[in-house]
Amino acid sequence: MGISVGNVRLAKERRTKGEVESAIRNAVIKFEQEFMGRGPEDVRAFIIKDIVLVRLKGVLTPAERQLAKTAEGIEMVRRLRQTLIAQGREKLSQQVDDITGAKTISLLTDIDTQIGERIIVFTLDQDLELAFQ
Repeated sequence: MGISVGNVRLAKERRTKGEVESAIRNAVIKFEQEFMGRGPEDVRAFIIKDIVLVRLKGVLTPAERQLAKTAEGIEMVRRLRQTLIAQGREKLSQQVDDITGAKTISLLTDIDTQIGERIIVFTLDQDLELAFQ
């Protein structure tokens, strides 16, 4: 599957890169609140060619912060968060697809339990930045 030369839908809608990033940010916040039980303290979304990078700060619950004080607890929190995101992967990918007009090829995520931060990376089937030029 090759990367296309531009997103016709984004170009027609004439949304700015910042507007699309903000819409993705809001969708991730809503997903976190509905699917994970609480929202993060801060969320930033960045479009970089055919990648959407979302950085979430303050994602751990008080119970998860307590668990993360031991090696076993860290692993437990990581497994739980990975399982939850795996169960919601299709919904979250579809939300990004609807906002961008692109198709999500993969969704990758990791969490740092020491600082309570998570990164979500969406790889898309096209370079979104071309639509903003």
